Amino acid sequence: MGRLIARFSMKYRWWVFGLTAVITLVMGLMIPRISIDTDPENMLSAEQPDRVEHNRIKDLFDLYDMIVVGIVNTDHPQGIFNPDSLTALHRLSAGIEGIDGVISRDMLSLATVDNVEQVTPGTLSFDWMMDTPPANQAEADAIRKAVERLPMFYGTLVSEDGRAAGVYVPIVDKNESHRIATEIQAIIDTLESGDEFHITGQPVAQDTFGVEMFQQMAISAPLAGILIFLIMLYFFRSVPLVVAPMLLAMATVISTMGLLIGLGYTVHIMSSMIPIFLMPIAVVASIHVLSGFTDRCSAGADTQATMEEVIQSLYKPVIFTALTTTVGFASLMLTPIPPVQVFGAFVAVGVLFAMLLTLTFLPAFIAALPQSTVDRMVARVKKHEREGKGADCKLCEFMSATGRFATRHARPLLVSFAALLAVAVFGITQIQINDNPTRWFKQDHRIRVADAVLNHHFAGTYEAYIVLEQSAAADLEQSLQERAQPLLEDAREAGLSLDDQWQQLLEDAREDDPGATLDNLMFALDDLLFDAPAAELDYWEALLDEAESVRSEALYFQTPDGLHYMAELQAWLEDNGHVGKSNSLADLVRTINRELVSGQDEDYRIPDSPAGVAQAILSFQGSHRPHDLWHFVSQDYRSANIWLQLPSGDNQDMQRVVDAVERYTGKNPLPDGVELSWGGSTYVNLVWQNEMVEGMLLALLSAFAIVLLMMIVLFRSLLFGILAVLPLTLTIALIYGVMGLIGKSYDMPVAVLSSLSLGLSVDFAIHFIQRMRGAFDETGSWQQAMDYVFGEPARAITRNAVVISLGFLPLLAAALVPYITVGIFLASIMALSAIVTLLMLPAILRTAPGLFFGQQARQEVNASEQ
Repeated sequence: MGRLIARFSMKYRWWVFGLTAVITLVMGLMIPRISIDTDPENMLSAEQPDRVEHNRIKDLFDLYDMIVVGIVNTDHPQGIFNPDSLTALHRLSAGIEGIDGVISRDMLSLATVDNVEQVTPGTLSFDWMMDTPPANQAEADAIRKAVERLPMFYGTLVSEDGRAAGVYVPIVDKNESHRIATEIQAIIDTLESGDEFHITGQPVAQDTFGVEMFQQMAISAPLAGILIFLIMLYFFRSVPLVVAPMLLAMATVISTMGLLIGLGYTVHIMSSMIPIFLMPIAVVASIHVLSGFTDRCSAGADTQATMEEVIQSLYKPVIFTALTTTVGFASLMLTPIPPVQVFGAFVAVGVLFAMLLTLTFLPAFIAALPQSTVDRMVARVKKHEREGKGADCKLCEFMSATGRFATRHARPLLVSFAALLAVAVFGITQIQINDNPTRWFKQDHRIRVADAVLNHHFAGTYEAYIVLEQSAAADLEQSLQERAQPLLEDAREAGLSLDDQWQQLLEDAREDDPGATLDNLMFALDDLLFDAPAAELDYWEALLDEAESVRSEALYFQTPDGLHYMAELQAWLEDNGHVGKSNSLADLVRTINRELVSGQDEDYRIPDSPAGVAQAILSFQGSHRPHDLWHFVSQDYRSANIWLQLPSGDNQDMQRVVDAVERYTGKNPLPDGVELSWGGSTYVNLVWQNEMVEGMLLALLSAFAIVLLMMIVLFRSLLFGILAVLPLTLTIALIYGVMGLIGKSYDMPVAVLSSLSLGLSVDFAIHFIQRMRGAFDETGSWQQAMDYVFGEPARAITRNAVVISLGFLPLLAAALVPYITVGIFLASIMALSAIVTLLMLPAILRTAPGLFFGQQARQEVNASEQ
């Protein structure tokens, strides 16, 4: 079969070149249509319940993603409260309001919010907190005094230490956040107050990552290609020979990315890594082919005949290693994370395409080389071998020594491997699951710096929302009828028949919404009072009072009980340090009530009646920003929102908040008929991270089972199948065990690597076992077969490990942490996998040769020991 493939490819090589070029060109033309997406929400499908709920909450309370801009002054005795800093803040706020894409009416800044003060008891004044910049220190001090009296702003718009002020910038589209942040920075550059300015927030972190991600891949992929080329040139000493796998890799990368983009998929953080993954993976099989070709070929030999022999000996391991790698990547499609599914699917397609080119394009290319070029290459390699200074000669000596070491110290090696596995298992139990989009940048990146500074000064720049809702509306009409019956009976006893008129009023007022029905009824009763006979007047007034009472009770979050529950939950979360700060309708009502009653702290409380709550809310609606009310309560007052500010966006911290709320509601049950739900980008990040972990575990186990089955089928042996997966098992366990021991968090890049590294790691074992069995079948000698494997096959495995490990090293220079993580882990996994394979497999085979090769092998080993 291998000879047939090689012969066909070399005979029709120009057709192979032409078809490869056409596919690459057509797919390459799709790449300019690229669309980039870094929104972590898209880690969840559009139908995922938590995402649906998050978007519903945003719509219900008119919430938007926000960029946070901070101004910090640590030098002035009054901190931020000095004329120059507040003037800069005012100019900055005015400039931001004019940026396209900013929702100016919802922007929060000292320059855009009200100061509420009592004029006389029952009368309030809503004046702008900072309509104009302060002209002197006294005016700046007055602003400080005013803002410190408003709990909803203190710790949010200004830090409690007085050193920082914040501007919360709501934006229409989070995908525009990088542009908006750039325009904000341009405004900052015109200010000369001497303050520090910082821009952060999850939207700007995500969008900035998208911009820098594209730039990073434009640098890393070519660097990886250049590095791989140089390494292969060092091994094979022939530019024309090395050009072939590089062309193959480029065709694979261009075709795969073009296909992805052409099918309409966006390039997410995961799919952006496809080029850097495929570049080294695409040349892996080529290295085995080139190694076999250079070992077999001699000056003047028939190039095509040699290549046929090479492909015949390698086509099975090439196909099976490609299939196992494909399984590793394709297993990612089992995860519930759409970008990870896309990444896994298209890398799998790229691996299969690279395999096809390895078996067709590579023989065709070498067959097209002039014989003189091949002869010079062979002469150069042989010369270095004779002189004992070539890379291959040194590698040959090292491989032979490795084989001898592994077989002579088999039992100690196996004991060491068992001990390492035990340590690795312990390390795995220490792994912490955690992620945070802001931590996708290095610590010295401006966004990470801004995040650290502002969350040090403020209550928190990360948001989450607790939403309390009446799960079922009471039967308002029935409740009203029950209250109305005693009044109607009293009227009948007094000789008045109001029943029919009452029922007609109800019928005329009825609408689909019970609340609207009550509203219509109250309007009708109010009108009726002008014309009602004097004898009926008291009864109609009493019925109106009952209708108003039922309507008020239906507005659950306009009742003291509803507000008290929220306030107590907030206080518990803040007092126990679970959140930095929280704001809700309860805070707004308490603030307004204080100013309505006395202006003193003792009246910062929730009124005792629904009417008192309604009065506070009605008074607030006379402010410059009455629409802010609907960020905290729905217009039917059946849903209320608690805005949580968190100083950390880590999933672990968000999970602690969720757990804390569950503990609180367990001890203090939600009111009857009230349900609790979550929203906010920090909570959404927690959800997709948890789903990713569960999905990756399923993907890893599924991939492992499929790879094991493939190994059994490939080798037609249960024992050899199990033997093939032992090195990758130890390798993956060691990598993740070390991760747990050193405290590296299990995040998105690390999770993805668990499955895909499985498919890559087994490649070495496949080549080792396949070539070992082939040599044993030919020679009948276990020792000769082992010596053969630690010749050209072991050199090819080592070359592969070096190429693929070093091929990922350009990622270490990235400014983006996920790329650095991928670079370190994949390089480590591949290097360690090769080492474990070349030590573990000969040690196992040496310890129990008869188990794998029969009685003859056992006798041969026993004879060598005597």
